[in-house]
Amino acid sequence: MSLHIGRRTAALTVALVLGSGALAGCSEPVAEAAAGSTAAKVEEIDGQPSRITLQGKAAQRLGLATQPVAAGRGAARLTVPESAILYDPDGQTFVFTNPKDSVYVRAEVTVVEIANGRASLSAGPPAGTAVVTVGAAELFGVETGLGQ
Repeated sequence: MSLHIGRRTAALTVALVLGSGALAGCSEPVAEAAAGSTAAKVEEIDGQPSRITLQGKAAQRLGLATQPVAAGRGAARLTVPESAILYDPDGQTFVFTNPKDSVYVRAEVTVVEIANGRASLSAGPPAGTAVVTVGAAELFGVETGLGQ
């Protein structure tokens, strides 16, 4: 079973994510992290922005928090907090992993179900991988240049 969202739902979700990033962009820490050259470095892999390195205390100022991917059951081999899930403008789902201090990497996921604050995944980063659960929308803003 795969999660299928309609175009209107995807657009609303993107608007909410971008809107929350824009509102948060009014604060000094987010604006500073989004400023790019001094607070964050966005690297492309295969022509796609996918690795963000935050400089100095930018991660701390954004208030980022992570939790590990947990093992799931059956078709939902993995679970993450619902707050880790982001949607791109095309409705594709992804999370930001945190492979080392101040480094955040976009990872695609396939959502099977969202219930009780948890997203069940049939594909995504391996169990134990740290994913961003607080501040993911702000990272998306940094990645896309929103607020610059």
